[in-house]
Amino acid sequence: MARPFKTNDAKWLISKHKEIIDKLNNVIVTINGYYRQIEIASEKLIKKEVLKVFKDILIEEVNRDKKGIRIRVLKEHGYNTIADIAYESKKIISSMYGIGEVQANAIKTTVDEMILQTRKQIKVKISTDNKTKEITDLIISISKYKNGILILDKCNDLFKSHNKILNEAFNDINKVLSFFKWIFASKKDKLNAEDAYNYLLDLNDSEYFNDANLYIAIFNEINNCSSNKAWEDFEKNSVSFFNVLEEINPEMLGNDDTLYGLPQELALKIKEGNYNFNGLHCTLRRYQTWGVKYILSQERVLLGDEMGLGKTVQAIATMVALYNEGATHFLVICPASIIINWIREVKKMSILYADEIHGYDRLDELDYWLKNGGVAVTNYESAHHIKLPDNFRLPLLVVDEAHYIKNPHAKRTINVKKLSTYADRLLFMTGTPLENKVDEMVNLIRMLQPQIATKIKGMEFLSSAPIFQNEIAPVYYRRKRADVLMELPELIESQEWCALNIEEEIAYEKAVLSGNLQEARRVSWNVDNILYSSKANRLKEIVEDAKEEGRKVIVYSFFLNTLSIVKDIFKNNSMDSIQGSVPIRRRQEIIDEFDKAPAGTVLPAQIQSGGTGLNIQSASVVVICEPQFKPSTEKQAISRAYRMGQTRNVHVHRLLCENTVDERIMDILYDKDIIFQAFADESVAAKEAIEIDMNKIAQIMDEEIKRINAKYH
Repeated sequence: MARPFKTNDAKWLISKHKEIIDKLNNVIVTINGYYRQIEIASEKLIKKEVLKVFKDILIEEVNRDKKGIRIRVLKEHGYNTIADIAYESKKIISSMYGIGEVQANAIKTTVDEMILQTRKQIKVKISTDNKTKEITDLIISISKYKNGILILDKCNDLFKSHNKILNEAFNDINKVLSFFKWIFASKKDKLNAEDAYNYLLDLNDSEYFNDANLYIAIFNEINNCSSNKAWEDFEKNSVSFFNVLEEINPEMLGNDDTLYGLPQELALKIKEGNYNFNGLHCTLRRYQTWGVKYILSQERVLLGDEMGLGKTVQAIATMVALYNEGATHFLVICPASIIINWIREVKKMSILYADEIHGYDRLDELDYWLKNGGVAVTNYESAHHIKLPDNFRLPLLVVDEAHYIKNPHAKRTINVKKLSTYADRLLFMTGTPLENKVDEMVNLIRMLQPQIATKIKGMEFLSSAPIFQNEIAPVYYRRKRADVLMELPELIESQEWCALNIEEEIAYEKAVLSGNLQEARRVSWNVDNILYSSKANRLKEIVEDAKEEGRKVIVYSFFLNTLSIVKDIFKNNSMDSIQGSVPIRRRQEIIDEFDKAPAGTVLPAQIQSGGTGLNIQSASVVVICEPQFKPSTEKQAISRAYRMGQTRNVHVHRLLCENTVDERIMDILYDKDIIFQAFADESVAAKEAIEIDMNKIAQIMDEEIKRINAKYH
């Protein structure tokens, strides 16, 4: 209903709506400006890191190629290191008496080349343990940008849809907006003004007005982001922060490889893929999105990403993309120990329904899945009982820990092969490096793309050569953490050497002389009174320090009785231990409880069980109670905390006792590692082959028995 035109109300309406339009415009301009703020902040950070490198490099280095540069003149003007002159302008350099334009050009060219080469080597680590001013400024800028772009399009739409019509309304009203203008205005102008006036009145209570005020309020909160709030945002959503950095300044993280390690022709083909991830409840890293595109493009592949890079989420994202294209049924085959983890991850990360086909009611579960769709998860043994209709097509079959089916004659391999005949797409996944186990790799590839297996037959000896890598690139894709997670916080490893006291020494020597290797490996933990355990006392100090620093602790041991002691030491501050006898579901419950626990909480875990199928990023301190015969066991366990999503430096403490089997084991492993560093290639597979065999273990015990006997005779 039309309302009578009131001059004062009209002025107030114009002022009010102009204010909204101006604020919307300011939101748009400011949010777009955040992009530039990130560029500036990241460049400042890189510049600071470059200067750190150059502060100890003497200015004489600019004259390395004997360009005739007058170093004495530079020093007289205060340029003693490359850092002093690194970002100086050519104009200022040439203004120095005795330098001139020619030498200034030579200096600037040399220094700029040094900066360029240095920048390529710098990889900035961002973590909550390194809150420098420069990093904090960058974190604030990213937080503002990533949260701001969520409302940017909405503000743009509101501004574009109303700015023109509002300005026309303002003009119509302004034509009559005074006593004399109204008197002398035409009837048409008065009608237009009244229409415009009523339009503004109606707009006052409209969805536009409410939305605009809401987005402006949200923007004000984003724009006033404090450093504490930005760091809290980073701790909860670090993946989205690194995605923004990869978009704006990938060089900073060392992730500027546009081909992602693939041959150019294959990379360009994969890059063209455009997929819908609606229904995925997590943010993919750029390399993960690329991995999903690879899977969908190549259809039958082996994803060999190193542990901690998110193979599971890439598989789930692939399912979501296919679901959005009309696919309904997905099947995952994996070891029984990680069935529950798969179901939890699918439900947490996507809209897809997931359930297991396993146990006594597996046939009912199979029937339900066939009728209703979703993600069915089963283990290798139960796969034998899955009978599919002859005309059934499976959009995607995922086989996790695919190295379990490396033997083509094993029952589990036969089970998978049979089900794979129903699959339109086949995804094998394993974090186990296969480069030095080429026969196993070829067996897996033969099930995926037999033509490639045939092509590389006889080329196995070239497994580390580029020609071999290019041949298998269409079917086998592996990324290492060092290649794609440059931003991971530091992994700080330390050896905590403890000297045996008399009680420990007596218990240890008794174990050795009785020939009990396992008891000897429990050195310090096997004393009658744990108060006399040097390892236990050092562990208490580590946990106390962790509590003060706001950290939580995982304590790994091979031995259940050691874990029992750890739990007793910390009582209410300790979780139930994760070990082989604990059901899979309960293990995950323990992890969930640990995630919510306060700083200083301890999670005891058997190193074989706690190192498999669990993600424990809430802990940033790892303690290993005794050295393992196979370092890859330790590495796998550490990787449960040191993986994508970790925002703090991870501290690893190895508890060791001098003059015991601890020291002998560490010496042998060190010697083996030196040999591999010198003579083997740098593949992870080669390093994972380092372990102590039983003959060497027997030798260690013999030498210890002789040493102790000699001590008393």
